[in-house]
Amino acid sequence: MFSFFAHLACTKCGATYERDSRFGICPAPGCGRPLFARYHDRALDRDAISERPRGIWRWSEMMPVERPENVVSLGEGGTPLLRAERLGSRAGFADLRIKDESGNPTGSFKARGLSAAVSKAKELGFQRIALPSAGNAGGAAAAYSARGGLSCDVFLPKDTPPLFSSECERYGARVTLVDGLIDACGKLVAEGAVKGTWHDVSTLKEPYRVEGKKTMGYELAEDLGWELPDRVIAPIASGSLYTKVARGFEEFIDAGLVSEATVHGELAEIVAGKKPVA
Repeated sequence: MFSFFAHLACTKCGATYERDSRFGICPAPGCGRPLFARYHDRALDRDAISERPRGIWRWSEMMPVERPENVVSLGEGGTPLLRAERLGSRAGFADLRIKDESGNPTGSFKARGLSAAVSKAKELGFQRIALPSAGNAGGAAAAYSARGGLSCDVFLPKDTPPLFSSECERYGARVTLVDGLIDACGKLVAEGAVKGTWHDVSTLKEPYRVEGKKTMGYELAEDLGWELPDRVIAPIASGSLYTKVARGFEEFIDAGLVSEATVHGELAEIVAGKKPVA
């Protein structure tokens, strides 16, 4: 089996949905919260996985795409974890390492999420996607849509640096500049999705971007000798990146690939669900 994908589950009310459903958020009355992919409880072989090429799709069993021909990839993931000894010493860290995501095909970690989202959109039969962006996600969506043969609409705030709109357009996406912040862009995308104009791949408006980004947690654990770090420091926008890295850690613990005893400090409380990830 290429994937252990079992079903979708609401992160709030717990309702479950078929894995081939086209829901973006929980449709239960009064809910509307994000859906996460859940996987069958089956063993993963560390050694077999380590022999595969690096990248997010080496973890195919724990990714939501069920047929390999639907994977839309540009070689994302497998980025280096670099020691930062001098910076760590100045900042008081015994062992500081930096996950260098700049080597992804579109220059940021957004490539991970959009590879997964576009792949699953293709598998579900969507022909057109849309999203709001401040730049990097839009470029990634445009690139992966071009790779997968999907149409793409990107909504950017009007004051976004022109480089980002140019990047999207060169990949063939339609760019709309909006007089307002990214929330105004998101509103327009949501309105189009309700009308059936496109499939909304905004952050936490569909279940699959998180599946690509959680592989950062997988790679951190593997590169640290199948142990988890004491702390993770990540850039903040919506803050959702923390939830995605923590999700990767949780799945590794559940699969028996790392021991819960390797989780320390604040991270232990986050993974156990006792402390918010903000």
